[in-house]
Amino acid sequence: KEVLRFRKGDLLAVGFVILLAAVVAIGYIPRTDASLCRAEIYRAGELVETVSLQEDREITITDAYTNVIAVRDGKIGIIRSDCPGEDCVYSGLIGKANRSIVCLPNGVEIRLVADEADVDFVVR
Repeated sequence: KEVLRFRKGDLLAVGFVILLAAVVAIGYIPRTDASLCRAEIYRAGELVETVSLQEDREITITDAYTNVIAVRDGKIGIIRSDCPGEDCVYSGLIGKANRSIVCLPNGVEIRLVADEADVDFVVR
């Protein structure tokens, strides 16, 4: 039975493919810094408050359930909730634009929005 072995050229090809995949993956990482984001907090589809991620603070929203929203180190998230399942708490803190956290039982949504337009190019 013949045993297949890697040759030097095979290892170079595999290394090149891995390097190429890493370069492509880095190109897809969102570049929007938390300092360029703001958080919009909605309750039942209506904007309640717009929050800067630069200032650490806590916000409490009470309705059918209570959500405690924390802004820490340029990120925002729901840190405590008494809603069933507490899925919103398990979402953790978010800090990049175009991300959101939703608490369906209480109708609360946190959206991160870029302060600047996140456009790569415009075709005319």
